[in-house]
Amino acid sequence: MTDPTNLPPEIPTADDDVASATADDTADAAFDAVSAAEADALRMLSEQKDKYLRLFAEFENFRKRSARERQEAELKGMGMLITGLLDSLDDLGRVAHVDPATTAAQAIVDGVEMVEKKVLKSLAGHGLEVVNPVGEVFNPALHEALTAVPAALPEEDERVAQVYQVGYVFHGQLLRPARVVVKQWPG
Repeated sequence: MTDPTNLPPEIPTADDDVASATADDTADAAFDAVSAAEADALRMLSEQKDKYLRLFAEFENFRKRSARERQEAELKGMGMLITGLLDSLDDLGRVAHVDPATTAAQAIVDGVEMVEKKVLKSLAGHGLEVVNPVGEVFNPALHEALTAVPAALPEEDERVAQVYQVGYVFHGQLLRPARVVVKQWPG
């Protein structure tokens, strides 16, 4: 038996050198191709990350700008509303400082009614509508029935007999329903 550790060393031949060189060249070419593909993928990844970060920053700026513009528009609208009410506020101040000893009660009542009309006119200019449905058909979307009274005629069934408190609609949105008494036909 022969010991495998005592074998004579192999002598390299010219064919072995060519095969080895060809294998090295193929390995280097494959490595270069993989490295180029890897570098290309890393470059594309970097570009996509940059695009993402820019888009994210742009969205954040848009969100902040939109919030700021919304707040500015809200403040401008409130300012316009308040400006419309300032004259009525001045009129109320004059009524509040009237000397009751020298002014008739009816004059004060008339003055307050005029101020009320002025306030409602100003608010109507901003989109407020008063819901005062006396004699109208009861509408549960706009009216709140507090009680019912008997109707004298069948045609008066489900009609509003009395309004305890008017309601308000602002640009189609119900702020407060009118609180009403509804007629009901007993038959």
